[in-house]
Amino acid sequence: MVTIGVFDGERLETTLRVATDTRKLADEYGLLITNLLRLNGVEPSRIDSISMCSVVPPLTMVFDTVCHTYFGVQPLTVTAGVRTGLQITYDNPRDVGSDRIVDAVAAIELYGAPVIVVDFGTATVFDAVSRDGVYLGGAISPGITVAAEALFLNTSQLRRVELVAPKTAIGQNTSLSLQSGLVFGYAGLVEGLVARFKRELGDDARVIGTGGQASIISKEIDVFDEINPDLTLIGLRLIYDMNQPRVDPPGEPLESGAREA
Repeated sequence: MVTIGVFDGERLETTLRVATDTRKLADEYGLLITNLLRLNGVEPSRIDSISMCSVVPPLTMVFDTVCHTYFGVQPLTVTAGVRTGLQITYDNPRDVGSDRIVDAVAAIELYGAPVIVVDFGTATVFDAVSRDGVYLGGAISPGITVAAEALFLNTSQLRRVELVAPKTAIGQNTSLSLQSGLVFGYAGLVEGLVARFKRELGDDARVIGTGGQASIISKEIDVFDEINPDLTLIGLRLIYDMNQPRVDPPGEPLESGAREA
């Protein structure tokens, strides 16, 4: 899923979601996005800056082209070397997905630290930030929709089911059994991993859920302090602001210790 947000200053004005498809060309995505913006009351010519993160390498250049061709903007792409204000102690910081970094930046800004972020997307990703604001790492498991699709594609007698919680954990037909295993199973996964993270971070660590299935799982367990579906978009705005050159107002006195060149 490609999630797009339009900010007017700090206010998130509208959000769009389109399917991830590596077969689509830049022109296809460009026409789709500009039309969706207009349908949501946003004229594409209003877009004057863009920040993005991508964990699908084939689409990174596609969206870079969309930004240049359809908006006339050089995007800020969150990669190694972009200022985020986040200290990372992963064995190889370059291995951390940019979406995980963006989520952590937003979580610290909005909720403080220590904090645990659970992002329900293609993968279900858990991120841990220590009390002093250091990104420690986390855990990655298959996303609930990926697991459901794998069962359907690889098991001839199983079918696609709606991702909703059944009335009982003991399913009395195949569809209910699948819903139990997927929804209650993932709820147990989240509950167990959050408990383990808290033992390492501290019981006062706040737990923030985001991503497409967060609302489904949060109804089944009481571990989340907040569900914020816009966490990644907010993080992208924050990182964009961090990377803009500072312009001092005219006539402002120089800071102590500074001198004119």
